[in-house]
Amino acid sequence: MSVFGFKNRFMPEGGDLELLKRIARQHCLTHLRTYILIVLLMGLASACTAAAAYLLGAVVNTIYARKEYTAIIALAAGMLALFSFKGFAVYGHSILLARVGNSVIAQTQRNLIDKLLHESVSFFSGLHSSEIVTRAGQGAVAASNILNLLVVTLGRDLLTLISLFAVMVWQDPALTAIGLCVMPLAALGVRELMKRSMEIARRRMSGNEAIQQGLQETVQGIRVIKSFTGEDRVRARLSEEIDSIAEFGNKLASISNRSTPLIETLGGFAVALVCLYCGYRVVELGDDPGRFVSFMAAFLLAFDPARRISRLNIELGSQIVAVRTIYDILDSPPTEPDEAHLPAIVFPHGRVTFDNVSFAYRKDTPVLKGVSLNAEPGALTALAGPSGGGKSTILNLLSRFYTPGSGVIKIDGYDINSISRHSLRSQIAYVGQDVFLFRGTIRYNILIGRQNASDADMEAAAKAAFAHDFITAFPQGYDTEVGEFGWQLSLGQRQRVAIARAILKDARIVLLDEATASLDSESEQYVQTALARLCEGRTTIVIAHRLTTIRHADCIFVIEGGKVVESGSEKDLLTAGGRYVDFFRLQFPGESTGIAREGAGAPG
Repeated sequence: MSVFGFKNRFMPEGGDLELLKRIARQHCLTHLRTYILIVLLMGLASACTAAAAYLLGAVVNTIYARKEYTAIIALAAGMLALFSFKGFAVYGHSILLARVGNSVIAQTQRNLIDKLLHESVSFFSGLHSSEIVTRAGQGAVAASNILNLLVVTLGRDLLTLISLFAVMVWQDPALTAIGLCVMPLAALGVRELMKRSMEIARRRMSGNEAIQQGLQETVQGIRVIKSFTGEDRVRARLSEEIDSIAEFGNKLASISNRSTPLIETLGGFAVALVCLYCGYRVVELGDDPGRFVSFMAAFLLAFDPARRISRLNIELGSQIVAVRTIYDILDSPPTEPDEAHLPAIVFPHGRVTFDNVSFAYRKDTPVLKGVSLNAEPGALTALAGPSGGGKSTILNLLSRFYTPGSGVIKIDGYDINSISRHSLRSQIAYVGQDVFLFRGTIRYNILIGRQNASDADMEAAAKAAFAHDFITAFPQGYDTEVGEFGWQLSLGQRQRVAIARAILKDARIVLLDEATASLDSESEQYVQTALARLCEGRTTIVIAHRLTTIRHADCIFVIEGGKVVESGSEKDLLTAGGRYVDFFRLQFPGESTGIAREGAGAPG
């Protein structure tokens, strides 16, 4: 692009220019008709501005030269009409720009949400949640700001500048050349400022993400902070980061506005030259004063749009830094690729088989080492063993949150990697120790299990989970807000809501990960009964450190060091006298010997 012959002088180059083209392609074509109307309204406003500058010369000549009052009335009416038209045109394009801008923000955020929902669990392990929130907010707004800057600066300002330039040339070409003599110097100065402002903008963006992280952790960890009287440490840490961001903001403000005194000084120099020349022509040579008044009006009116155009590169620079953060996510290779081509299998039984499965979260640090196990349909299969042995990893692999390094996981003989993730996960219900409830109502959280379920089905699931009574005791019933993370409910209530949505899902396979570990005795009794109803007739795999919850399991696999070290019913394991006996004696010291002897003396 060229502005007054200075190619790419006021626009970013290289990758930044490609990014601008991409944003324009994505959004301008969608709103092409609206943008055309915006430019037409901007053109009307610019024409009115130029016409007003031109008429001002006629007003001066009429007053001082011809002294025709009737003509003055006509010119005044013309001025009123011009400014009225301009006012409506500015109002129209401002409203349309705001609507398009809001649409761009919404679409960008929708694109980001869609991208995130198609990412694997491993993708989020390397990102802080507040970093994503910051990018979604600032990056999406930056995309809108970039389009608005381009349209306003290269539409309104450029059209205004061109129309006023035409008035200037019409009135006096020589004066126009004098007025434009400062352009090359201004362009060079702004170009240097742009480089510095982009680096500061990057550092400021990173600092904003750090502050967002600190604020989010402060809110979520407020109980820990207060329990350990850590207010002063948290305050000092955040204060230091806030001071750093404030310093970056001050530097960015200083550099981005440093072009103002440069352009004002150069503009003042040009105005002084024009005044000297105009004065000489009118006073010494007797030229028409109206022509020079019209020229001066056009020149002064052109000063602001010219300054905004000269600052475009700096303004775009800070916005590009922000928008790049969101495009970094949008452009990253998908960690859960599209699997529309894979079949959607409905499992007739739900028999789960792990065949020599190995896995590592980090290279050279294996978590599972050749695990083989079976979970039979309608049976309760338990995973026991010390923390860090790989039990939760087995559930993660079964849900395809991660992919095994080697080995095969099958359900009813189907390799789960040959089935679409959506099809697989739709047949698995999960209840964990750390229950996550979404912001919203109890109704919303239960219906996540099956969004098209009727109220009767939802209430039946809640009754089966022993949640209906406490839910209806709330004034708002199922429409009670649960608060952030469900903190408006007790832990036992949150667990039963989670079980209700799992029951409503009516999945073939149920995964339970320490679902009662943090509950008090009364809540555990309710939850255990609800879990029993959930697991009826389903393939159930449960992880538990408290052996009371799995003593009646059909099969217990002891997982230690990433391997299955033994398996069988509790009676078989106690009889074998292996690692399970060690865990058993720790939790049931008065009972272990008797049960072990009973098992040892049992026939066959």
